[in-house]
Amino acid sequence: MKPRRSVLYMPGANARAMEKACTLPCDSIIFDLEDAVAPDAKTLARTQVAESLASGAYGYRELLVRCNGLETPWGKDDLAAFAMSGAAALVFPKIERLAQIDAIAAELDRLGAATLKLWIMIETPVGVLDSRQLAAHPRVEALIMGTSDLVKELRATHTPSRSNLHYALQQCILAARASGKVILDGVHLDFRNLESFRESCGAGHAMGFDGRTLIHPTQVDIANEVYGIDASGLDHARAVLRVWKEALAAGKGVAVLDGNLVENLHAAEAERVVAYAEALASRT
Repeated sequence: MKPRRSVLYMPGANARAMEKACTLPCDSIIFDLEDAVAPDAKTLARTQVAESLASGAYGYRELLVRCNGLETPWGKDDLAAFAMSGAAALVFPKIERLAQIDAIAAELDRLGAATLKLWIMIETPVGVLDSRQLAAHPRVEALIMGTSDLVKELRATHTPSRSNLHYALQQCILAARASGKVILDGVHLDFRNLESFRESCGAGHAMGFDGRTLIHPTQVDIANEVYGIDASGLDHARAVLRVWKEALAAGKGVAVLDGNLVENLHAAEAERVVAYAEALASRT
């Protein structure tokens, strides 16, 4: 189990920012070669990201690379540079069709990276509507909501509550869960407003997201807190497992904890919470 509470984008052309990321308590880092990099800086960014991946300076942090789309002038060079780089996975923007994933997978296979996983960004109406079949692709490990582009494509408006996006967000969560895949919420553009960011994280967590993609270091601690497991939550999960095991030993199919019914579904969730907390505690 890999905690992905906080997944921070780092612009590949900004060497200083990537160096600073070594000290941040984020779970994952996405080195960005796409939107955050101007066309004339693509080659420099590619070189700097490769150096960062090879540095060994990021400790427990999961390292990924967001490549340019395969249909762009830079996509194939990105794949060639990072197919065997040691990145945990490659991230691809604006995925709408299975043919796009198949083409990326075929290119990676040709480069000798047949086991490298893909994270795909859902950023368009077609991507949302076809998210179930996209999530089911065997090379896809995770879905990322690209809410900024999605709002633009919908001709919608950014609102604090994001109520106008709930249908799209929930459809993609359903798609991810149906295929047993990870799904991450989109970025919060008003990065200086940490109060609204906390509220948005709470809503996303309640909706079912596994974590949050971030654009600024100040957002990391809040994402870790909201999507993490606190001491009381861990204690409760252990108590659920204790009474559940006692009930099973007594030949009962249900248990009671603090006046609340405990069934097998509660025990399964408690096991996930404990495993998640242990995964966090085991990192160095």
